Amino acid sequence: MPTTGRPVRVSTRVNLVVDIGAVISGGPARPVSTVTGMTQARPTLVDVTMPERPEAIVLVLHGGRESSLAAVRSTQLAVLRMIPIANRIAKAGAGRLAVARLRYAVRGWNAPGLAPVRDTEWALDQLTARFPGCPIALVGHSMGGRTALRAAGYPGVQSVVGLAPWLQAGEPIDQLAGRRVLLIHGDQDRMTSSRATAALSERLRSAGIAASFIEIRGERHGMLRQPRLWHDLTAGFLATTLLTRTDTPHGETTDPSAPNYLRQVFQGQARITIE
Repeated sequence: MPTTGRPVRVSTRVNLVVDIGAVISGGPARPVSTVTGMTQARPTLVDVTMPERPEAIVLVLHGGRESSLAAVRSTQLAVLRMIPIANRIAKAGAGRLAVARLRYAVRGWNAPGLAPVRDTEWALDQLTARFPGCPIALVGHSMGGRTALRAAGYPGVQSVVGLAPWLQAGEPIDQLAGRRVLLIHGDQDRMTSSRATAALSERLRSAGIAASFIEIRGERHGMLRQPRLWHDLTAGFLATTLLTRTDTPHGETTDPSAPNYLRQVFQGQARITIE
């Protein structure tokens, strides 16, 4: 059963039409215009795979909008595109990872409240209560990538993956100290900026944070041109950063199907381009 969090108030639309002639003549008003009402929605934590004794936790975060109080629905594309990524991570974990997807209460980033960050912290509270002491990884696409980066200061977070993240100038980075960060972006993305992602990776490295940037040529925001590549890069990176044994050679991954590009990541290469 999915776990739901505290309710938040979200917007709904109620159509009202007003018969202007009736109003002028003193008659009863009839609905005609659209007004915004309020209802309640809750964040939802969806289990992907939950071993009895996992070695680590992965939380998968979907995208959204800059501003919106509309409730998130399970059928929205931003939510659906994260399902195969979560499943691929679970497969790479081979029964050693607890993997969950978070569905936010509302669709918007909604600064300064940062609704998805608050929902992510709630979800991590639930997961760490079930599996205390486990290291954590966050992975998100678009607004979810920004959310993962912002929430990385949560105790126990070890690694973060941002997929085509939505970023703005001056993103905070102090919370990423001590984390491993992988940022992946398509050079043909018109929704979010691959240049901003590359610049953030450079800032992180300048601050002594282990970060790599992978640019996929010809790829757009939806990660649809080479979906398996996105999935494998993400799963291989997380399986390695969370499950690597102390005797694993430097530059090796624990996922045998992980792309060779990850070898370059773990050898410390700053930027990798994939045609």
